Amino acid sequence: MGATRTPSDRWIEEGLRALASGGPDAVRIEALAKTLGVTKGGFYGYFTDRNALLEAMLDTWERRSVDDVLDRVRHDDGDVRRKMQLAGALTFSADLLPIDLAIRDWARRDENVAARLRRVDNERMQLLRDMIGTFCTDPVDIEARSLLAFCARIGEHFLVADHGVGAARDEVWAHAAAIIFGQPSGDSDR
Repeated sequence: MGATRTPSDRWIEEGLRALASGGPDAVRIEALAKTLGVTKGGFYGYFTDRNALLEAMLDTWERRSVDDVLDRVRHDDGDVRRKMQLAGALTFSADLLPIDLAIRDWARRDENVAARLRRVDNERMQLLRDMIGTFCTDPVDIEARSLLAFCARIGEHFLVADHGVGAARDEVWAHAAAIIFGQPSGDSDR
């Protein structure tokens, strides 16, 4: 009986962990093999080279960030605001956020990764537009709220300013969400 090969998804998972902690330069076949406790020879049974692994990692991130999130949101029984919160929580979950941030940084230097990120962000923005469009009718209002919501979720991870009011940060974020997802600016019964 031959030795059990390390499944390709373990290589991808370890590659995503390395990417999240050290960027694309940290995704090295020898280092991944050492972390997995295997020889690098098994790698080539699944991937032709490092670039093939990087593509598989991006495919996995995209599936988790878009397809899996959309599937969970569509099957959630909550109202649209609950679904928007769920989409944000899933998209920027503890396991996806570090990968997402690393890919954003990587995209600044790699046009193929930038194109992939653009596609993912476009799908995320469209989800926001669709959901906000269920309670807003003005296209500019829909776009502004979608943009603000997405920028707030991403920006919170880059903003290092101290929190300046007596309310807890969670309360402030809830208030921000109420502003962004609240009554449309064109409605007369405010």
